[in-house]
Amino acid sequence: MGYPLEQATRGRGWCRAVLASMGVVLLGSLTTLDAQEPVLLPAVTDQPQVESESNIQWELQRLQQQIDELRAGAVTPVVCSPDPIAKPKFPSVRVTGLIQTDALWFDQDEANRTTLGAGDPVRGDIQDGADFRRARLAATGQAWDNVSYMLEMDFGFPGRPSFMDVWLDIDDVVGSNNLRIGQFRQPFGMDGLTSVREMTFLERGLPFAFLPFRQIGATLYGCDSDEVMTWAVSGFRYPTDFNGGNIGDNGGYGMAARLTGLLMNNGPGRGLVHLGGGYSFVDPSNDSFQYRSQPEVGIFETGGGVPAAAPTFVPPFVDTGIFQANNSNLFNVEFATALGSFYSQSEFYFVVVDRPGQSTVGFTGAYSQVGYFLTGESRTYNSKGGVFGRVKPNHSVGRGGGLGAWEVAGRWSYLDLTDDDILGGTLNDLTAGLNWYINPFTKFQFNYIYAMLDNPIYGDSEAGIFAMRAQVDF
Repeated sequence: MGYPLEQATRGRGWCRAVLASMGVVLLGSLTTLDAQEPVLLPAVTDQPQVESESNIQWELQRLQQQIDELRAGAVTPVVCSPDPIAKPKFPSVRVTGLIQTDALWFDQDEANRTTLGAGDPVRGDIQDGADFRRARLAATGQAWDNVSYMLEMDFGFPGRPSFMDVWLDIDDVVGSNNLRIGQFRQPFGMDGLTSVREMTFLERGLPFAFLPFRQIGATLYGCDSDEVMTWAVSGFRYPTDFNGGNIGDNGGYGMAARLTGLLMNNGPGRGLVHLGGGYSFVDPSNDSFQYRSQPEVGIFETGGGVPAAAPTFVPPFVDTGIFQANNSNLFNVEFATALGSFYSQSEFYFVVVDRPGQSTVGFTGAYSQVGYFLTGESRTYNSKGGVFGRVKPNHSVGRGGGLGAWEVAGRWSYLDLTDDDILGGTLNDLTAGLNWYINPFTKFQFNYIYAMLDNPIYGDSEAGIFAMRAQVDF
C-alpha cells in the first residue's frame, strides 16, 4: 500500500525547503566572496582563472533559477529517498485465449442409427464434420491488491457468444479462505474442475452429465498451509443459461461442496495419491430435470449441405427427457494416483431425484482413466485446486530440435439413466487416446471412442468414432 496523500505532500514540502535553504546559503556565500578580497582556490584544471570565475557565475545563475522555480512550484521536486513501498498499479489486465479445432468421423451400425433416429435410420445417421469446439477470449487480472477478476467469453459454444467464467474473487475473507462471486464452475468432481486446456481426452467422462457445472452464485474456498487438503462450499441459482441468467420464484437454488486430500505426495514424479468427495443439492426453478449425454464428442454445427432428415449435431445417446422433480441429491468419490510417467484418475457418481407424487429415482455413472508419457514426462498436480495440471514437455518442438511430449491414454466411462419409468438408456464408452504436446501451450489429440448403447426400447447398438483436435492457448 502506498503513502497517504497527506504524508506524501508533507514529504515533498520538506524536500523543497531543504533545497531552497541550500541554495540560499550557497548564494550568500558566493555574494560574500565578491565583496571581500579575492580568495585563491586550488586549481583543479589547466583553464585560466577567468574561465573558472565565469563558470562560478553561471552556476550561481542556474541555482538561482532553480530556487525561483521551486518556490513557484513550477518543477517536480527531487525525490530525497526512494519510497520504501512501491505504489501498486491497479487495475491490471491480462488477455488470455483458447482455440480448439475438432474433426470427427462416425461409423454406426444399423441398430445405432435406428435408435438415435427413434425408428428412422436416416434421422439417426450422424454426419462427419468439423467445428470450433471452443474459441475463447478472456480478460483477467487484479482490480486491487486483494480482488481479482475474470471475464471469459466463448464464441464456439451453443448460444454463441456465451458467458463462461465471469467472476470476482476476494482474498482472505474468512481466515485464508477466498470468496468468489459470479458465474463459475461449481466445486464438484475432479473431472469437472480440470481445465479444458489440460484434459487428457477431448471431452470429459460420461458422468459429467450429472454436474451442476457453471452456475451463477458464490463460493468460499481454500486450502491448508501445506496444500495437502482443499475445501470449497458454494450456493448458486439453478439452472443458469448461457448468458448467466436465472429466473423463478419456485425454488431455483442449489449448493455444492467438495473436500480433497493427499494421502501421499513425494513430489513430481515420485508418488502421489489423491482422495476426494463431493455433495450437491439442487432445487430447480422449473421443477424439472433432464440428464443426457453424447458419447464424449461434440459437433454442434456442421454448416450447409446436410441431408434434410439427418442431424446437424451429435445427438445424445442417452437421454431421460424432461421429467418433473422436486430436488436432487448428488454424491461422488474421486481417486487419483501418479508415479513417474504413469498416472490414473477415477470417479463414481450417484444421484437421487425426488419426484412429486411419484417414486424416487436414482442414476449412476463412473469412469476410470490412465495415462503414460512415452517421452518421460510426469503429470503435474495443482495442489490448490485438487486436480491434475498442465503437461510441460521436457524438450519442446522448435529450434532446439525436441520431440515434445508423447502420451498414450485409455478410459472406460459409464452412464446409466434408466430407473423405474425413466427410460434414458445405458451407455459404455471405451476410449483410446494419443496426445502430442509440441510445447506447453500447443497440442494435438487423437481419440478413438467405441460407444456401446443399451436402449430399453430399441436394444443394443454400437458406434465407432475417430476424433482429432488441434489446440493452442495463451
